[in-house]
Amino acid sequence: MSHSISNERLLDPATRAEAFAQLVQQSSAGLYARIRRMVQWHDDADDVLQNTYLKAWTALDTFRGECAVTTWLTRIAINEALAFLNRQRPTTALDDEGCAEVRSLESDPYFDGDDTQRLLQEAIATLPPKQRVVFNLRYFDEMKYEQMSEALGTSVGALKASYHLAVKKIEQYFHDAE
Repeated sequence: MSHSISNERLLDPATRAEAFAQLVQQSSAGLYARIRRMVQWHDDADDVLQNTYLKAWTALDTFRGECAVTTWLTRIAINEALAFLNRQRPTTALDDEGCAEVRSLESDPYFDGDDTQRLLQEAIATLPPKQRVVFNLRYFDEMKYEQMSEALGTSVGALKASYHLAVKKIEQYFHDAE
């Protein structure tokens, strides 16, 4: 039913709008899920997704078709999510009662996790933005380090180190919660 969007259709002014609309339709659920795991809140994820498509549309003239359009769009989404996280606060630390985004996670109608899932989300929220993104991409999306490297513009070695540190911090969070 769905056909992948060709780079040529996106680059051709005559078919650009239709191809972009098709791209949005085909990619929005996956990008939303990826962004949502990074920023945690539905409304924030919607905003980041909207910004991603706006940025992609306005930057379409700079897209050269050297990579798959989905890779290019993923790179924009990740960068938008990182920018959002960095604007929120440089690092998220939980106080004794938990930070606001985690304290009310259970009240979010889009959160349907159990206690373990809630604890995992709390642990992820304590990570610095870049580690949070790397952890989410690797753990939830099962993205290969090479793909992450292309999307984030970071070396594979640095990504592996970030993931390893994130896992250690999450393990420590679970240990401390016992």
